[in-house]
Amino acid sequence: MPLFSYTGTDSEGKTAAGKIEASTEAEVRSLLRKERIRVSELKIKQNKPVLKLGGGVKLKDLSSFSRQFASMNSSGISIVPSLDAIAEQTENKTLRAVVAKISFDVQSGLSLAAALALHPHIFNRLYCSMVRAGEAAGILSDVLLRLADYQEKAVAVRRRVKGAFAYPILVGSVAVGALIALMTYVVPTFSSMLSELGATLPLSTRLVIAASNFAQVWVLPSILIIGAGIFGFIYLYKWNERFGLLVDAMLLKIPLFGDLQRKSGVARFSRTFGALLSGGVPIADALEITSTTAGNRILERGFLKALEAIRMGKPLAQPLKETGLFPPMVVQMVLVGEKSGNLPAMLTKISDYYDGEIDGAISTLTSILEPAIIVVMGIFIAGVLISMYLPMFEMVNSIG
Repeated sequence: MPLFSYTGTDSEGKTAAGKIEASTEAEVRSLLRKERIRVSELKIKQNKPVLKLGGGVKLKDLSSFSRQFASMNSSGISIVPSLDAIAEQTENKTLRAVVAKISFDVQSGLSLAAALALHPHIFNRLYCSMVRAGEAAGILSDVLLRLADYQEKAVAVRRRVKGAFAYPILVGSVAVGALIALMTYVVPTFSSMLSELGATLPLSTRLVIAASNFAQVWVLPSILIIGAGIFGFIYLYKWNERFGLLVDAMLLKIPLFGDLQRKSGVARFSRTFGALLSGGVPIADALEITSTTAGNRILERGFLKALEAIRMGKPLAQPLKETGLFPPMVVQMVLVGEKSGNLPAMLTKISDYYDGEIDGAISTLTSILEPAIIVVMGIFIAGVLISMYLPMFEMVNSIG
């Protein structure tokens, strides 16, 4: 059964808080009433997402679900029949099973948002909060359409980033593979031939042969060590707060890449924050949820500082300026949006503008990376080949 956390007051007016297992929210409230506890806040306790190998739900699948659900809901079809119909036609097996479970939970008495919250590895806080606000305001179909638009834009950005970096990664991988083949197969052939000739080898040739001997023995252990190092780095980055902050701070200082990170953070902030506000989520809750989507701990801390200032009664533009993470143009647009009462639309304009800026930053970065990779690997390969042919050239010259 779901685990609920609650806060409230008991019969003596003292604060009461705890956790309780029950099938539905109504059952929880009924049990607490028997204990003479007046509930002020009730939430389903979310479990930490579990890493699954395969069988996941992609963002485009979730976007399709949201749009189908919105279309059926706006047509007057109630929640449970809509979910049942979507479950029958969903191709993704994981999502199909989850949607069927959500339909069952809603029939059992849970609200839609509470049923979605039981699957945090698919429906995050942003999704559940917007659905909860949409249910409360009676605009569920509108909120689902906004979620679908938000997810489709996120998918488009990811596709552009993956497409831009695919070629440099492919070129780098081929070059590294060629270098490994050169050192483990070609160089040993030349080395044995040179040793038979008994020629005096130049320093560069001896260094290449030594590197080749090392590669033949240690190439597989080196790959395993590098793989373990990458895994350890990712683990520390994810679970060690201090190490993660250090890495994120360094990433923001890298030329070009740091600029891309900042622009991505601003675009993601504007898109997410605007979607939450337009969905009816309170500004403080919206900013707290938005901070978790920053993609960088330094940016996340900046957003949380802005949240603290807002809770103290300050307007949004001022704390955003104080973080030092937002360009003056963004601060000014947020200020105008606040004064005009049209902040969600202004945030959408900011995200659209920075999506274009991200495209430009990616193009600049990849236009530098591609030739840099080719030049560096070309120098390595050419150096190896010249070092191996150099003794032969010297022998020919001496004979001549």
